[in-house]
Amino acid sequence: MVPVRLTGPRLAIREFHHTPGDVDALHAIFGDPEATRYLPFEPRDREDCADQVEQYLEEALQDERTVYRLAVTRRTDADDPADATPIGNAALTLGGHRSALLGYALRADTWGNGYAGEITSLLCDFAFGPLGLHRLAARVDVDHDASARVLTRAGFRLEGRVRHDVHLRGAWHDSFQYSLLQDEWPPGRGVNPTPAPAGSRMSGRPLP
Repeated sequence: MVPVRLTGPRLAIREFHHTPGDVDALHAIFGDPEATRYLPFEPRDREDCADQVEQYLEEALQDERTVYRLAVTRRTDADDPADATPIGNAALTLGGHRSALLGYALRADTWGNGYAGEITSLLCDFAFGPLGLHRLAARVDVDHDASARVLTRAGFRLEGRVRHDVHLRGAWHDSFQYSLLQDEWPPGRGVNPTPAPAGSRMSGRPLP
């Protein structure tokens, strides 16, 4: 496996580490009812988050990797982003015909800083560059206006409304689906989505 490391102006995206710190960081997102309000699952306990990190690493080791679930850190939190505490989770789930589903989640106390837009840009550069994808899609809850604005600013186009896309808390929820094509994305949009070299140390909705 060649670990993924993406670097933006303020953020870095890396593989999760199977450490208590990364598990705690994921739990700070997935265990928070506010942070998971528009995600397709109920808040998770720490044990569930530990299982998630283990699953992420297993997915990363597949011969033909089709799922990228990655940790988002601030570049200023440590000399090396690999040592920084994650503040978010970013995901690309590959499908057929050179396509993927994009998703992200951030710790609630980091909202309002424009981080979601930077994560989206990093994932788009990675998807349309090194991964050679042709199409990205993203789904957001119809009430999640902030996430819809992030996608629109990144150039995603609204394709339509997916009715009863998610059943959660005893009710069905609709989603808006957005998409972006490779030729609609300007390469190198102020970020540097380069995978880490071989041997490097590795300690939106469709998120796990």
